[in-house]
Amino acid sequence: MDSKSKNIEELAIDTVRILSADAVQKANSGHPGTAMALAPVGHVLWKEFINFNPKNPDWANRDRFILSAGHACILQYSFLHLLGYDLSLDDIKNFRQLHSKTAGHPEYGLCPGVDVTTGPLGQGFANGVGFAIAQKHLAGYYNKPGFDLFNYHIYAICSDGDMMEGVTSEAASLAGHLELGNLIYLYDDNKISIEGSTDIAFNEDVDARFRSYGWHVQSVDDANDINAIQQCLVNAKAETQKPSLIRVRSLIAYGSPNKSGTAGSHGSPLGADEIKLVKKFFGFDEDKSFNIPAEVEKYYHEIGARGIDTEKKWNDLFAKYKAEFPELAAQYVATAKDELPKGWLDKLPVFKGSDPKMATRQASGKVLNAIADSFPHLIGGAADLAPSTETTLKKSDSFTSENRNGRNFHFGIREHAMGSALNGMALTKGVKPFGATFLMFSEYMRPPIRLAAIMKISPIFVYTHDSIGLGEDGTTHQPIEQLISLRSIPNITVIRPADANETAHAWRVAIEKKGGPTVLVFTRQGLPILDQDTLGSASQLEKGAYILSDSKGTPDVILMATGSEVALIMDAKAKLEADGVAVRVVSMPSWELFEKQEAAYKEKVFPKAVKKRLAVEMASPLGWHKYVTDEGDILAMETFGESAPAEDLYKFFGFTVDNVVKKAKALLK
Repeated sequence: MDSKSKNIEELAIDTVRILSADAVQKANSGHPGTAMALAPVGHVLWKEFINFNPKNPDWANRDRFILSAGHACILQYSFLHLLGYDLSLDDIKNFRQLHSKTAGHPEYGLCPGVDVTTGPLGQGFANGVGFAIAQKHLAGYYNKPGFDLFNYHIYAICSDGDMMEGVTSEAASLAGHLELGNLIYLYDDNKISIEGSTDIAFNEDVDARFRSYGWHVQSVDDANDINAIQQCLVNAKAETQKPSLIRVRSLIAYGSPNKSGTAGSHGSPLGADEIKLVKKFFGFDEDKSFNIPAEVEKYYHEIGARGIDTEKKWNDLFAKYKAEFPELAAQYVATAKDELPKGWLDKLPVFKGSDPKMATRQASGKVLNAIADSFPHLIGGAADLAPSTETTLKKSDSFTSENRNGRNFHFGIREHAMGSALNGMALTKGVKPFGATFLMFSEYMRPPIRLAAIMKISPIFVYTHDSIGLGEDGTTHQPIEQLISLRSIPNITVIRPADANETAHAWRVAIEKKGGPTVLVFTRQGLPILDQDTLGSASQLEKGAYILSDSKGTPDVILMATGSEVALIMDAKAKLEADGVAVRVVSMPSWELFEKQEAAYKEKVFPKAVKKRLAVEMASPLGWHKYVTDEGDILAMETFGESAPAEDLYKFFGFTVDNVVKKAKALLK
């Protein structure tokens, strides 16, 4: 069919197919096949269902769109350009090039209209669950009769690869349990992966699987049947209790005579000759690239322009809401801007040196509950470990399918999905999320932690049971390499406080932090509370490292530690000083915060002239060499732990006062 004889919808869809193929071909890199196949799906979504305003991509009640199949991002970029977002044709031509807005997978903050960074398969799927939780919570908290402020949906396109990833199963199970009817996912069932047909590794009944999770499931036999797609989306919106999955059978690289339906169109350009055949198939000029017919450009711009009025209606509604509910409206505006309430710092508890020993996880729970009233948008929970991680907000209810006002979340034993959901929640203005588990199980959460750092968003990850000090659970639960592993991630702040007062200030830093995630690491075992009247102030935690206790005059040796080991080196200092050794003790709860300090402050804490230094941490020694100098030493864990009472483990692995003293004296020899 000649392009001139097509109706506008057909022409628009085929323009997206060819624009996507051209961009991948010019980049000589990318995934053209899925974009070509799903152009009809994208067309129906943006034309009929997604509420958006390209002139203000972040307005509060817009529908969210997630491309969990992030490799097909050129599909999303093509629509964003055509609909009038600040994404030029040159940006499309610069697909996958240095400093381009159009990266190889969608990146939040880089490209307007991208709501979340996706790439690792399954992440977008699980992020959507977080977005849906946040919408339900905002609606439960702010919506009033006649004021349906927050009623948006979360749409996503996912792939066979998403379906294979374990995090998808975790997230889907949680979404079904919570009855997140605001989720509408379209599953591209093209049966192709990089290695070939998915039959070589994947032949399950996805429809039955999702029904068992409690989802509303429909299917479309042909991705080109826009009427069927539209009807399924109408049905999905009508289903308000169950999340929806629409399985769409597509032919990858539809329109390519030699590569449609093959793995060859999944992760590679079609090739110049094949591109010409594609254009011929759709009736386009074979010799023109990035060819957007004027009528298609006008057609999509008019669709995009509708969003201006959609947002205006919402703004008018919010203005009336503000007049009727001024306190709630002011609260939402403030929290959406991430403004901190006045007087909240006064709520931080102060602990006395005469108080009994307290685990930092317990101190964390006290701090969290002390500040909770000041931060009604602070919501979160644990992966079935709230009693162990002390993360229950005691004055609040649980978030359930019946109670969307609840602030306590029960993620179940789904650490990976919890991390990904937290990212979706953190990307929702008006919500400040946290999630907790044992430090060892941060391993299950590496992808979302890393993605939070990439996106420069600020969820709070809470980890307890932070060392061999947890005792009898043994090697499987005793973290060794996890601290350095987390510290190695760019744009992340890891804080391991030494006592209850440092814990209070760790939460202060986490609450104030913008532009990246914070990891709070707490003990299971009780720790002495460092006397604030005689020692360095815990408020200095914000500097990452500070002089907790100093010597008279220049120190002979500097002892440094994090977390529970600070109390150990304080006891060692007393014994060393009794033997005439001048000792400085440095508490170093956060390397990242310390590295941000000016050179003069770093010199003050660690004078270059004092090279006899000992670092003590019940974790991998990697990284400490930077701080101990070539004349220093490290007391750390070189192996995994063992199953035994904590005191026996300390003695066996050398985390005793006598051994610290011995190592310090050895340096002075």
